Amino acid sequence: MNVYDAERMSEALQAHGMAESGESDGETADVLILNTCHIREKAAEKLYHEVGRISARAREDGRKPVIAVTGCVAQAEGAEIIRRAKAVDLVVGPQAYHRLPELLARQSAGETGLVDLDMPISPKFDVLPARRKRGPSAFLTVQEGCDKFCAFCVVPYTRGGEASRPLDAILAEARQLVEGGVREITLLGQNVNAWADGNKGFGQMVEAIAALPGVDRIRYTTSHPRDVTEAMIRAHADIPQLMPYLHLPVQSGSDRVLAAMNRKHDRDFYFGLIDRFRAARPDLAITSDFIVGFPGETEADFADTLSLVERVGYAQAFSFKYSPRLGTPAAERTDQIDEDVKSERLHRLQTLLQEQSLAFNRQSVGSSCDILIERRGRHAGQWIGKSPWLQSVVVTDPSLSVGDLVRVELVSAGPNSLEGHLLTMKTAA
Repeated sequence: MNVYDAERMSEALQAHGMAESGESDGETADVLILNTCHIREKAAEKLYHEVGRISARAREDGRKPVIAVTGCVAQAEGAEIIRRAKAVDLVVGPQAYHRLPELLARQSAGETGLVDLDMPISPKFDVLPARRKRGPSAFLTVQEGCDKFCAFCVVPYTRGGEASRPLDAILAEARQLVEGGVREITLLGQNVNAWADGNKGFGQMVEAIAALPGVDRIRYTTSHPRDVTEAMIRAHADIPQLMPYLHLPVQSGSDRVLAAMNRKHDRDFYFGLIDRFRAARPDLAITSDFIVGFPGETEADFADTLSLVERVGYAQAFSFKYSPRLGTPAAERTDQIDEDVKSERLHRLQTLLQEQSLAFNRQSVGSSCDILIERRGRHAGQWIGKSPWLQSVVVTDPSLSVGDLVRVELVSAGPNSLEGHLLTMKTAA
């Protein structure tokens, strides 16, 4: 979602006569936008470090760019950012970035200390310009915010409550993407499967997008177990464009820890969902998120997490040590876990997850599938694309180009990618 937001901010500014500098560090840019995420540890500290680095370079060069801080750290810190980092000119929350052109104009006219943290999402999407082509794959936000209030999470405070975009608006943006050459659309939301528009739910939305000419592939992230519906499960069986890939975060395998996290599901409920999804789509790749060392987690609780991983069998997973977020209930608990214990448990979990990921890749060897070419590889004639299961596949053929959807045989596998042998002629976008 941060990538999507950054693209939309760029498009909004380009519609007002600005252009991307094309530099990775923005050394000669007139405006630098630091788009922030509050999920990972020490996000605010990293922001202030980056502002300090930019300020030091500006003093050496004798030219100071306009610095705008956007995203979830902006929402959480607000005017405190400008107080602590005098070089920052604008602070804009994730639901207000559509007003960046207006705020930059006000800053240029002499206004200082501009902070915009308004939360409603509808105006943002209503006024953003048409999408610009970004490549064969693109993100499309359909839902924002969260009402779940997990004990460890800041999203309800920085993104607001759950809100869904109207289906007509989603379809209009999807058409713009397809007209720009996009073949694969990834639907985004903090709880993407909580999307609803009247009597239509997530499964009906996927079906409507799949009916658009030119949409070859559909993915979505991130799902919440409690928002899974039968229509969503059936979509994986009935809609060919919906890729066999499911990211369904569980966070812990311990019922006691899940209750303390306020996750509103237990391990048996989660197992039931996995079984239903696999019955609908047997080749489904399942991925997840895990937090290790949540306050009060015992060795027995962690053993439950390992047993859940062994029971499910993941294609991939993201795993992290718990880190407190100011203002969340878990941060106030007195039974915080020692960092060494968290690190040791994380190592054990990641070792198991890496073994499963490699096994999933290796079991793909000998099969054939379509891959969507996304970029060049390191060597001449080499290309990298994504399999239906979101694996990176390297294929060598000088006739290919970005956007091709080609059939390959998977001939070898490593922990992070596979090698494919071209079977069919290319099918251009």
